[in-house]
Amino acid sequence: MPKALRDELGITAATELEIEARDGVIELAVADIAARVEERPGGVVIATDAPMRPLTIEDVRASIDRTRR
Repeated sequence: MPKALRDELGITAATELEIEARDGVIELAVADIAARVEERPGGVVIATDAPMRPLTIEDVRASIDRTRR
C-alpha cells in the first residue's frame, strides 16, 4: 500500500487490518477496537484496553475534513 495512502488513513506498522474478498475485490479495513464508556473525574471518556496514542487537535481536524469531502 503506498505510503501516501497509509498516511491519509492513519495506518502504521502497528495497525491491525481486516482483509476480506468480496465479489472478486479485496477489501481492507482498519480493525475495530473494543471500547467502552467510563465515567471518570472530570467527565465521561471512551476507554480501550488496547494501547492508543492520544488524539491531537490535528487528528480531529483531519477526521472532520475527510468526512466533509
